[in-house]
Parts: sequence; structure tokens; C-alpha cells
Amino acid sequence: MFKPQLLRQAARAARGHTPRAALRTRQPIVSYSRPFSSSPCRLDEPPRDDIDAATTAGEPGESGDHEGQYARTDNTIQVEYPEEKDLPPSQPVQGRGGFHFKRTLASFSLEGKSAIVTGGARGLGLVMAQALVTSGADVALVDMNKEEAEKSAKGLINTFKDENPGSDKVPKVTAHYCDVSSPTSVDECLADILKEHGKIDNLVTSAGFTENFDAISYPHDRMQKLWSVNVDGTYLWAIAVAKHLMERKAPGSVVMIGSMSGAIVNVPQPQAPYNAAKAAVRHLASSLAVEWAHAGIRVNCISPGYMLTALTKKILDDNPDLQKQWTSLIPVGKMGRPEDLMGAVTFLSSDASLYVTGADLRVDGAYTCT
Repeated sequence: MFKPQLLRQAARAARGHTPRAALRTRQPIVSYSRPFSSSPCRLDEPPRDDIDAATTAGEPGESGDHEGQYARTDNTIQVEYPEEKDLPPSQPVQGRGGFHFKRTLASFSLEGKSAIVTGGARGLGLVMAQALVTSGADVALVDMNKEEAEKSAKGLINTFKDENPGSDKVPKVTAHYCDVSSPTSVDECLADILKEHGKIDNLVTSAGFTENFDAISYPHDRMQKLWSVNVDGTYLWAIAVAKHLMERKAPGSVVMIGSMSGAIVNVPQPQAPYNAAKAAVRHLASSLAVEWAHAGIRVNCISPGYMLTALTKKILDDNPDLQKQWTSLIPVGKMGRPEDLMGAVTFLSSDASLYVTGADLRVDGAYTCT
């Protein structure tokens, strides 16, 4: 039999085929360059100095005082987080729970689950705790202010009873003290919670705070406190609950509360340490999601935008110009309400999100899209 190579050579000979290499001609090398400054312009157009002034050809401020004003921080804005005694209390949201007859997925239910919400005595933590209670979960509220947490726990139970009259099961809601930045305090608090609830299936790390200082002026001890609560507190509670779940060989869900500030730089208020802390929380969720995937422990992050909590309202009352500046940068045009987070935390805590882990769910009115 003929080899394919011999057949191809015979065919070329019959056609008088010239090898392709022989057809190639060497092209002369042309050197050409055109300086950017020689761009053509129409001679009948006047010089456009006003446009040039808005480029790097102009001096700073040449095109007006507006240059960069909506994209810079203002170092005159300083907001210090209030002392515990000065924090405004929060009330459970009314009219958000109860029996209903609208069809929905059964996988959103948290019946039979036990959850921990850090920073659960007030603000966003309390509202998200209420979402879990409304969905059927038993909840442990963890906070530095145990007295306030006890009031909130009673409020959640009373609200549930009012909205679910005649219910054969009322979720168990308890209050516990913890300094989330202390490993010892976290371990002691978890042990106390397990005595009350027997097990933990879900964790929501909502404990955190922000302050507004320019980076150079920010007191170092306050910066360390901010990072210890926002980052250390999130990490310590996550590993404590994950260890408990692994010992039980049970799946579970951890929802870390980050912020859109972990992905963008807020303006005009300066808050570099807080932004960095929330960026750490977001990436911590991704990292632990991968590390604990083998154990069936899902770890996700919720990144809220501007939410009108009682504390935020106080800040805006003291700095009225901030409200207009904030809402002007939100595509939706409005700040969110704390209850806008109820669906997000329920979704990520429930079996409705069984294949969702390592995600960052932004609830920010499209702020980070621009």
C-alpha cells in the first residue's frame, strides 16, 4: 500500500504544484509612527479651551470648582460611634409576619432550626433576627448590652404571638452577653447558648460599627477596636459555630454581614478603616466557604447599602447635607429600610440557597453598579 505522504507528493508532481513557501514574497519593512500631538483638526473650528481645561492638559481647578467634588472625601466630617448608653433602641418591625395564604417554596422555612444573631439587640441585627423568628427558627440574640437584648427578645416573642394568634409553636428567643472580639467571651457565650437551645444550625454575624474620621486623624485605639469588632468578631463566631457543626457532623449556614463599603469607597465621609474591615469580611466569607464546603457548611455575605436605622437617622439629623449627597449617588434614589434585608437573610439561611456559598449578596439600590 502507498503511504499518504508518497500519494501527496505524486499529486503535486501531476499538478505542477509549487510549494507554498516559494510563493511567499518578502515584504519591505516599513517604519511608521505618528505623534499623538499631530492629530488633525478642522481649521474652521475655534480652539476648544473649555474642553482642554477638563483634561490633564489643564491646571487643577481650571475648569471649575466642581472638579471631583462628588468623588472625594470631606475631612471635616467626623462621626464617632456613640457610647452604649447613647445608642437608640430598636423595636421589632410590625406587620411583617403571621400566617399567609400566598404560595411560596417550603425550602424558605426555618422550622426546627436554631440560629445565633450577633449584634441582635438593635438595628439591622434585630430586624434580621425577626426574619428568622418569623420563618420559624429559634434565635439567640448576642450583644454587649444583655439588658437591651432581653428587651428585644421579649419584643420578638410578643410580636410573633400577636401576628400568629393560636399558633401551636412559638419560637424560642433568648438573650446572651458577649464581647465578640474576645475568644474567651465567644466560647463562654456559645456554651451558654447550647445550654438553652441544644444545638446551632445558623449564624448571622451582624455585630459591627462604623466611624468617620480621616485616616491621619483617626485615633489608633479606636481603629483597633473597630477592626476587632467587625473582623475579629466575625471570624471568632464563624469558627466557633463551624467547630460545633463539624462535631455534630451537621450542615449549617453562616451569613456574614459586610457592607457595600467593602467594594467601594464611600463619599463624602472618610472611613478607610471601616471600608477595609468590611472588605476583609467579604473575602473571609469566600475563603471559609471554600475551606468548609466539604463539611456542608455554607458561608455567604450580605453587603447592605445605606440603611435608615435609628442610628443612621441620628447621624443624618446631625449632618443634614449627607442625606442629599447619599441619595444622589444611589441609582434607585432612596436609602433602604432595615426590613429590606429580611428576605436576603432568610434566603441565605434556609435550604432555598443550598447551592449558594461564597456569594456576596448586595442590597444597595445598585449603588455599587455605578
